Amino acid sequence: MTILSGITPSGRLHIGNYFGAMRQHIDMQNQGDAYYFIANYHALTSRHDGTLMRRHTLDIAIDYLSLGLDPSKCVFFAQSDVPQVTELSWILGTMCPVSLMEKAVSYKDKVAQGLSANVGLFTYPILQAADILIYHSDLVPVGADQKQHIEITRDLAIKFNNTYGGEFLRLPDAHIVKEVATVPGVDGRKMSKSYNNTIGIFDEGKELKEKVMSIQTDSTPLEEPKDPDTCNVFALIKLVADAHVSADIAAKYRAGGYGYGHAKKELLGLLEAYFQSARERRKALQNDEQAVLDILKAGGEKARARAESVMVPIREAAGILRSFHA
Repeated sequence: MTILSGITPSGRLHIGNYFGAMRQHIDMQNQGDAYYFIANYHALTSRHDGTLMRRHTLDIAIDYLSLGLDPSKCVFFAQSDVPQVTELSWILGTMCPVSLMEKAVSYKDKVAQGLSANVGLFTYPILQAADILIYHSDLVPVGADQKQHIEITRDLAIKFNNTYGGEFLRLPDAHIVKEVATVPGVDGRKMSKSYNNTIGIFDEGKELKEKVMSIQTDSTPLEEPKDPDTCNVFALIKLVADAHVSADIAAKYRAGGYGYGHAKKELLGLLEAYFQSARERRKALQNDEQAVLDILKAGGEKARARAESVMVPIREAAGILRSFHA
């Protein structure tokens, strides 16, 4: 089984990224033939600063490796290291009805959020389809908001296969990540960089303390019982505490005499402990960025080989002549 997922280099990652997707990616590297890529071509739909793009791409790589992604168990690479992806994207785009792109909800949502309505953003699902199909992916872990894009990917694969009379492209299935994907930010809304309400995975010291202590709560007095299930602080505690600790804190909420300040201090300690080893690994990797680049290079070579094996019969079917070997 081939597993495929990507993440866009858009700046510092937060714990919503980790619990919503990254942790599942790391767990799934033990469940199949996993391909994980940094989607820097996708990032160009909204970011046009080359220096920041390179920095963010390397930072994402360092973050994943620090958190437990093992390049001996998966193929980890940058999207831009596999030119076959853009080649397949163009071929699929020549077969894709404009109406299919017009139905894409994510494009409308992003434009409504203020992103430029550029052609790259409009055709984003086609490039995403190429990312998935180029490795013969079977399973694609995504959030529920990306389910439509997997359906578009399947539609394009079926259209190509039917047009050229063969099983050139494998139809993938979506693996919808469970509701843990909704992680509250410090203001109670879904944690997101666009809301400026995040807690960074690698935040520490004064910065981490200030963010945790700023989490919004209601005005229930300290001495009164509280409902942990409606509290943003407790929602985060459940993510980083084991079942025993979580149940103990929930009981304190319900008993009264336990304030939100107490809960925030417990959360602070839990966060520091949960990410401590990853934080130490990250500091080491920051001092050896060449090692990280070497990992991406090796992953890119493996990904290109797999992509090329998929593209050879596709080119032949489409009549695309190549007089050289990549």
